[in-house]
Amino acid sequence: MEPKKIEKNYKQAQECPITIFMEQIGGKWKPVIIWLLLLNEIMRFNELDKSIQGISQKMLSQQLKDLEKLQLISRKSYPVIPPKVEYSLTKKGVSLQPLLTDMMQWSKQYLK
Repeated sequence: MEPKKIEKNYKQAQECPITIFMEQIGGKWKPVIIWLLLLNEIMRFNELDKSIQGISQKMLSQQLKDLEKLQLISRKSYPVIPPKVEYSLTKKGVSLQPLLTDMMQWSKQYLK
């Protein structure tokens, strides 16, 4: 069986859905944040910070804001002192689970 030929439908790489995905959801931290929320359902900022070695609080805060803007996570804040904020995945965010699972399995098989 021959592989299906991929047609060149995009004049510029920026138009390609894979490029758009990687620009918005790819990178070093966003997939990790999404994966942690898939595993734990709800996490507080400090829990995420402790779970991701090497990320600064400023970077974590920015990544969470970006994911919230993309409607992949939701942020729930409670009016208490000290502030309590919880993060969870939206339905749209949960829809990434099969893709991330496949990427993880592929990585385990082919990358060392």
